[in-house]
Amino acid sequence: MDNEILPVQPSLDRLTLSDLGRLAEAMRQADQPACLFKAVDLLTARVIGHRLFTIMRFDADRFEVERVYSNVPQVYPVGGRKKKGETPWGEHTLRSMKVFRASHPDQIRQHFDDYDTMAGLGLGSILNIPIAYNGKCVGTMNLTHQAGWYVEEHEHIGLLIGVFLTAPLMQAALQR
Repeated sequence: MDNEILPVQPSLDRLTLSDLGRLAEAMRQADQPACLFKAVDLLTARVIGHRLFTIMRFDADRFEVERVYSNVPQVYPVGGRKKKGETPWGEHTLRSMKVFRASHPDQIRQHFDDYDTMAGLGLGSILNIPIAYNGKCVGTMNLTHQAGWYVEEHEHIGLLIGVFLTAPLMQAALQR
């Protein structure tokens, strides 16, 4: 157990129906999708936790993702693209639409070319939530934090919150 990294989590708020109601209200506001993306960023920070938060649109024809939101745009700017090809991560998350969770930096290194950038930011765990509709992935919501941060409960919370991103990600796909 000497090599195991245990999460050191502050007391995070619980996800409530009021939180989901606030996301529903954010969807009704003007200035979309920026208003909703910011609301999801703030809520996930409070109930799951993250240092880096991005939202990616999935282009199935090219099998690549494009960043449509970032809370650290100076390092991960909007518009950045990543080819995912036939990778284990792409098969798991984009094709099979399963949540990907890595708790240790070595697990991140295996799946992400930008590992060194993440490590340089002190990031050692990741949670990728596939956003899906009608049997197809339309994008991902990505949370990254210190090593050992994410646990199974965060996957379930992320899926509930991520549903709110379906419409803007589908709209982004139609506009390309």
